[in-house]
Formats: sequence, structure tokens, C-alpha cells
Amino acid sequence: MAHPKRKISKTRRDKRRTHYKLNAPGLAQCPTTGEFHLPHRAFWLDGKLYYKGQVIVEKEVLA
Repeated sequence: MAHPKRKISKTRRDKRRTHYKLNAPGLAQCPTTGEFHLPHRAFWLDGKLYYKGQVIVEKEVLA
């Protein structure tokens, strides 16, 4: 197995890791409701499932 000949300094290690960043997800805005959601995903709002600005499913409330 390969072993490092010299210890890698903290600075050199951290310079390599600078590119590992957390990116905020890109959000799309629904043209009908104005709600922000993940693109190409259906989302619930007020008991209705929306996709591409259209109501797909309405949630039934059992009383």
C-alpha cells in the first residue's frame, strides 16, 4: 500500500477542500400560486397538489 512520505500540512489540505461547498437549491416559482418549489416537482399547497401550475390532486378531508 502507498504511504505518504511527508505529512500534508493543514493549509495544503484545506486548500484542496475549498471547493466542497454547499449550494442552495434552485427554486422555481409557480405561475398560478406564486409559491416557490423545486423545479420539475409537484408540491402541496392548501390541500391541493400542483404541477406545472395545474391542480393534479385535491386532498379529501375526512370528518
